[in-house]
Amino acid sequence: MTDTTTHTDPQHLDLAITGMTCASCAARIERKLHKLEGVEASVNLATEKARVTYAAPLTPEDIVATVKTTGYGATVIPDRQPLAQSSTGRHPHHVAHADHSNHLDHDVAPANALRRRALVAALLSLPVLVLAMIPALDSPASRWAQFALATPVVLWAAWPFHRAAAINARHLASTMDTLVSIGVIAAYGWSVVTLIATGGHGHSYFETAAVVTTFLLIGRWLESRAKGQSKGALLALMNLGAKDVAVQRIDAATRVTTEVRIPIDDLRVGDHFVVRPGEKIATDGRVVDGQSAVDTSMVTGESVPVEVSPGDPVTGGTVNADGRLVVEARAVGAETTLAAMTRLVEQAQTGKAAIQGLADRVSSVFVPVVLVLAALTFAGWWAGTGDPARALGIAVAVLVIACPCALGLATPTALLVGTGRAAQLGILVKGPQVLEDTRRIDAIVLDKTGTITSGEPRLTDVTTAGRLTQTAALQAAAAVEAGSEHPVARAILAAATRRGLTVPTATGFRALAGAGAVATIKGTEVVVGKAELFATIPDELSLRIASATGTTVLVGWDQTARALMTVTDTVRPTSRAAIAGLTAAGLTAYVLTGDNAATGRQVAAEVGIPAERVLADVAPADKHAVVARLQSEGRVVAMVGDGVNDAAALAQADLGLAMGSGTDVAMESADIVLMRSDLTAVSQAIDVSRATLRTIKQNLAWAFGYNVAAIPLAMAGLLTPMIAGAAMALSSVLVVTNSLRLRRFGRVSVS
Repeated sequence: MTDTTTHTDPQHLDLAITGMTCASCAARIERKLHKLEGVEASVNLATEKARVTYAAPLTPEDIVATVKTTGYGATVIPDRQPLAQSSTGRHPHHVAHADHSNHLDHDVAPANALRRRALVAALLSLPVLVLAMIPALDSPASRWAQFALATPVVLWAAWPFHRAAAINARHLASTMDTLVSIGVIAAYGWSVVTLIATGGHGHSYFETAAVVTTFLLIGRWLESRAKGQSKGALLALMNLGAKDVAVQRIDAATRVTTEVRIPIDDLRVGDHFVVRPGEKIATDGRVVDGQSAVDTSMVTGESVPVEVSPGDPVTGGTVNADGRLVVEARAVGAETTLAAMTRLVEQAQTGKAAIQGLADRVSSVFVPVVLVLAALTFAGWWAGTGDPARALGIAVAVLVIACPCALGLATPTALLVGTGRAAQLGILVKGPQVLEDTRRIDAIVLDKTGTITSGEPRLTDVTTAGRLTQTAALQAAAAVEAGSEHPVARAILAAATRRGLTVPTATGFRALAGAGAVATIKGTEVVVGKAELFATIPDELSLRIASATGTTVLVGWDQTARALMTVTDTVRPTSRAAIAGLTAAGLTAYVLTGDNAATGRQVAAEVGIPAERVLADVAPADKHAVVARLQSEGRVVAMVGDGVNDAAALAQADLGLAMGSGTDVAMESADIVLMRSDLTAVSQAIDVSRATLRTIKQNLAWAFGYNVAAIPLAMAGLLTPMIAGAAMALSSVLVVTNSLRLRRFGRVSVS
């Protein structure tokens, strides 16, 4: 994969890294890459991946070669499709579906290898421990037997530790494996020398070397299994897609339609495919025939099936519940919603939260410091007691207990599980920094239409002035609005359709940003929009505007308003409870709307927001300014929206949340994407983000606390090497297990 570009714009690259065993490994790779000019890198221990930003003349081959010079393996993860821009403005590479799955499946191999080594080590170490601990069995023959049993444990079972330590030593570096390898070899080597020198009569540490190896292997195996489970949500997301699909084909000669089952990779945009009850919908598309209920829970997190009929969109990976559907494919491969979700989750899981910075800095110097402490401990105890054997045992305990495994796993495992669980609930968190942002926000601005309300307004009133009839007014308005995608325009068109009216043809359509639209009907320029578009408004229409509680638009020509139309939008049933949850979480909620104050206050009253927190008559272009004003007042603002005109406000906000039913522009500008159009998803998104951040802090508190407390105890001679080995292994398992608790996060209100 050679970069042939000559420009110097930043390029982004994802690498699969092999050979990492602890946070020190990740820190070493980062430091090495950062020495390259213009390179920024983030290496994630849990996902075993690196995200690299670089510029020409560097190439991906240069990046891979640099990683390999540190003693680790690296391969480029292929890029198939640019990722939608995140809130950081970057466009990282992503992995295609198959590549992701294969990479995750490879986690099984090291786990199985560790299990075999741990099992053999345990079977051999148990008799070594029995022979060493039972005084009645103490004899020269017993020590020779311990030597015979411990040797394969130290030389074969512990080989991964020794190999990693040797590789790092060649590069003048040290990691967790260095501590383990030195500790095990020191205990074993001392015992072998003593055994030969004394003929089996001296004190030995064979049981220490064997049992420490066993404990550490068991711990690493459990850790590897748990890390695999933490990736389960992402793997499940990748595996949602159908493997094959029944496509309709028309015989050119007979014009007879038949069904042909083909691999999903052969499906093309425009193909019509059949989905029977119980089958997965193969890809994003539009229903062209049939009616059914579709289970969207695996994509949106919403448990209630959605009724679909011809013309309705459907999402790949969802399940057809009952009826037979014929669907036209609208997107395939990397263009689908499922692929986009997978890329966003990968992006979040590969990144690093700011809080991880402290752990990385500690890990980078931790191992050398521990080596010095162990040497000082050995020298101090030998000088103090005159017993080098005891001094060695205490020094080995210091080496083993101090391994910073838990420190390196604290953040990435919580990110893996938390963002994966959020994706299962239809919540896509774009990056680790978003977690920090959810903790800081204290105000939330809710766009009224499509967020608090359903976004599907209905025409409820037509008031005319003079001799103009309601029918003629509606026909004229519908003709103009036929060229618009605005919800009010759709409501007017739908009303004309329901009444069976003939809509005349309009030409020269122009949208008036934030104000309305204009088009020509039979030579007359007709305007539909706000009051400021007209020079004259009859009194009967002015009075109606003042009393209306919905969205009002005027229809007229020759600078004179001729009719007034009122469109109302229903509040979502879940909005009031969701806003109560946000308030309970300490957030001050505001309603943002382009409608008049009366309409805004009515909606606010329905959902429990005070009238003084209604931001009405806000033009689309000014939404970001409203957010900026709140920020200037000292507020840390979250913004929730779903339209093109929300994109700037979403980007301006400290935390942007886009409804998944909204536009691609809004989703690209947001920090969190909600795959279901339900305000409860907002409170749930904040809740799962805060829960993930809380878990990270718990993990780091334990990891730091464990090492701070354990090292002095070991140096004081209060921990044996075997206890130290068990404690270190259990520490890592505890951190990963604590992260796995996030898998049980459910749909609960923020509290």
